[in-house]
Amino acid sequence: MRLAKSFTIDPDVNEYVDTTKGDRSASDRVNELLKRAIAQERYERLEAEAAQFFAGEDSNRTEAEAFQNAAIRSFNRD
Repeated sequence: MRLAKSFTIDPDVNEYVDTTKGDRSASDRVNELLKRAIAQERYERLEAEAAQFFAGEDSNRTEAEAFQNAAIRSFNRD
């Protein structure tokens, strides 16, 4: 379900959307770009959380190694 909303965008963003939309509507192109940006932002947050987790004290090393091993096992299953 799509919602009709009104947003103001910079002229250079509008120009980029117009030049990259192809046969699609500008709304479809904007939605595609926003979804990519949301995914990128989520990855950046996850990366920051991982960095914070692994930056902990050496006493947390056992937990970190357990987390890494579990992640490797998970990746190997996929």
